[in-house]
Amino acid sequence: MTTPQAPSQSPSTRLQEHLTPSQQIEELSDSEGFEDTMEPATTQPLPSFPKLQMFESPLRDELVTDSSEIETETLDDILPFLDGNPYNFELNSFGVPKLQRLEHIIFLHKALRTYPAQFAAMDAARPWLLYWSLQGLTCLNEDVSEYRERVTYTFSAAQHPMGGFGGGHGQLPHLAGSYAAVLSLIIVGGKEAYDMIDRKTMWHFLGNMKQADGGFTMAPGGEEDIRGAFCAMVIVALLNLPLELPPTSPARIKGDETFLTKLPEWISRCQTFEGGIGAAPTNEAHGAYAFCALGCLALLGSPEEMLNKHLDVPALLSWLASRQTQPEGGFQGRTNKLVDGCYSHWVGGCWAIVEAAVQGSKDGVGARLWRREGLARYILACCQGQKGGLRDKPGKYPDAYHTCYNLAGLSAAQHRYVYDYEKNSGTTAAPLSAAFNWTVADVVEEEGKIWDREDTVNIIHPVFVVPWGQAEAARKYFEGKAEF
Repeated sequence: MTTPQAPSQSPSTRLQEHLTPSQQIEELSDSEGFEDTMEPATTQPLPSFPKLQMFESPLRDELVTDSSEIETETLDDILPFLDGNPYNFELNSFGVPKLQRLEHIIFLHKALRTYPAQFAAMDAARPWLLYWSLQGLTCLNEDVSEYRERVTYTFSAAQHPMGGFGGGHGQLPHLAGSYAAVLSLIIVGGKEAYDMIDRKTMWHFLGNMKQADGGFTMAPGGEEDIRGAFCAMVIVALLNLPLELPPTSPARIKGDETFLTKLPEWISRCQTFEGGIGAAPTNEAHGAYAFCALGCLALLGSPEEMLNKHLDVPALLSWLASRQTQPEGGFQGRTNKLVDGCYSHWVGGCWAIVEAAVQGSKDGVGARLWRREGLARYILACCQGQKGGLRDKPGKYPDAYHTCYNLAGLSAAQHRYVYDYEKNSGTTAAPLSAAFNWTVADVVEEEGKIWDREDTVNIIHPVFVVPWGQAEAARKYFEGKAEF
């Protein structure tokens, strides 16, 4: 399939012939859902596709294990996409498949429609399905304001009377669902969406999740892990909630005063002997938990102060750098695991925060620790589905989750996010204002640019992972609100 040549119509106009008149975000039903979006790859590459300079480790373990066999099989599936063009996509000026923008937009609009009956198991994940689709669309420069009313209605039904959001009406609140719901409402923006959030009950819900050891549980009686800390502090920062714990908070009753009490110290205990970050103290290091930990610390203060004070940064750098696989160029989530497109964000998104902590974004240190070119090539060559959407790797099906986080990773590769230690924004003096001091610059040719302007995706906030400017707009709105 070849990407259409640049038409005179805008993507939004061209979409009308592909989409039904009614775009719906509905309850799960047994109506028609997604079609199979992946076909077997053809094996004939285009002659113009440049040969990839591949670097494989000179040290090969002769011990054959299930893991080593799967790794070899996976590489066999990926190499034809790195060294050829099985789907016959149109190539950009660097000889790399172009971003199939229109096809991905169509795919994500479909992800906001009715789902078939077999998706009932995903019912509690509805906030995530909306967030992944909306964030992916905005990353592709698509206007999502048409969904504002439906998104607001969807989450008004999912908001729990005791605070927070569940997956839908009548479901218990959960921090992950609350995080995805708040981000979705921030993305569509507007007074109606903002005012639908009950900030007072949210404050009480988050207070009930705060634990005396410094961390947060994901739900009442649920697991305590780094996701809870990150999700909670994102919500507190965006909604400008009081830092003081509610009087009924179990942690407050035991003597803690604020949401920040013992939190950085608890995150420190999550760093493992490898240098990465686990879900909780003593857990295995994992890429997604690393982003949650770094994002949480970057909310509490400047990266330079918080990371160097509470983490072993050299060990963290070593662990993160080791997650970029060769010759694939993408990231794995854990030691001795397979490359996966979603870690384009979960690990790739860590670099801006880490570079800000070591000032590498100014002197080029970051460019020597990870390869933007390798990540961008993996996403464009290996993760684009033949009929739209992005995926884990060749052989997998595209989905909204991998589409969202592949695009976020592509944004991390294409833009340089720089922390401005001298920036004086309207939120600088307010609590949890550190994450509003980022600036952005384009990547230059010397840093490994292999994409054309048409392949460039939008800027996203490196901590909040929403469109650039949306987090600031929401925070400014809530700063203007009176106390509960």
